[in-house]
Amino acid sequence: MANDEAGGSSQPMLSVRGLVKHFPLKKDLLGRSAGVVRAVDGVSFDVFKGETLGVVGESGCGKSTTARLLMQLITPDQGELVFDGQTVGSKSLPLKDYRRQAQMVFQDSYASLNPRLTMEDSIAFAPMVHGLPEREAIERARDLLERVGLAPQRFAERYPHELSGGQRQRVNIARALALQSRLIILDEAVSALDKSVEAQVLNLLLDLKEAFGLTYIFISHDLNVVRYMSDRVMVMYLGQVVEVGDSETLFKHAAHPYTQALLSSIPTLDPDKRTETPPLAGDPPNRSTHPAAVAFTPAVCTPKPFAAKRCPCWPQPNTVSKWPAGCMWRALRTPGHPLVRARSNLWRSWHENGHLNTGICRHPPVACHLHRRQEARAGRFWCGLARAAR
Repeated sequence: MANDEAGGSSQPMLSVRGLVKHFPLKKDLLGRSAGVVRAVDGVSFDVFKGETLGVVGESGCGKSTTARLLMQLITPDQGELVFDGQTVGSKSLPLKDYRRQAQMVFQDSYASLNPRLTMEDSIAFAPMVHGLPEREAIERARDLLERVGLAPQRFAERYPHELSGGQRQRVNIARALALQSRLIILDEAVSALDKSVEAQVLNLLLDLKEAFGLTYIFISHDLNVVRYMSDRVMVMYLGQVVEVGDSETLFKHAAHPYTQALLSSIPTLDPDKRTETPPLAGDPPNRSTHPAAVAFTPAVCTPKPFAAKRCPCWPQPNTVSKWPAGCMWRALRTPGHPLVRARSNLWRSWHENGHLNTGICRHPPVACHLHRRQEARAGRFWCGLARAAR
């Protein structure tokens, strides 16, 4: 690209040190905050020139918040960004100059485009803001449309609603390149596209990277896509970085237990390698209450089945009556059976509270054949009976 390297080829393109962002919870009547959500909690990493750094992790781990902090769309509470040897926001690299060299492609291709601007105007807008004459900006926009596979004669005068999702994302990529940027942050840029269009956009990104010498930060939930695109992969969990490594090495020999659990969730077509038990048991800790230094505990990564062969919410057979526990119709006719007591308690709840507690079993129905059959025959009411009978 047109920008010169300030720190040399060995200097990291972007160095992130101690990035922190906490969001306060709602305040009470006295104006006191109920706590904070640790969205990003001490993130540090380097992005080297010419590489693609993949960022993976479950939903809510802080990937998108980190991307917005890197673009300074959100002000960090702590931390430092060093772009090619220069601190972002300092006199040597003002924020406007930094954003000329770093751009972002968002997940929602429609919401990130101005519905009142044509594709040509959307791409040319940023160069004109940064001082490029209008005629040159329009020429650059048309050239970039051609680069991303959209004929300017057909698409330059169209509006966002006149394009498909894949075409709009191509326009967003062209807009990110309009300032001759060196670093592109791709936040779930292909997750909303179908597989055929996704493959085209991924190949386009690889071609543009080679043509312009770009550096990517590629955020995605699709681990297969991350493996295909990335040179290195960074794994995040609850706002922290738990592992960073070479792509092939990390996918084959993951060291952290959370990374191992995350990779084991990749679907496979091999019938001999089906996942029968979940890699992680329970829900992630509450980020507003968990200790800052302990984001992942060994107890979280202990594999456990979703449910036993017989769901524990259902009374065990032959413990109260001679009827099997799965035969609920006969069980309801048996005096003293737990389901009979549960039915009485539920009706009492109806009269006292004005509503019926019909909460279903806390175990996923897909993991319990008894509940699938039960819900199909009698609906959620009987599942509420089973749960109350515990």
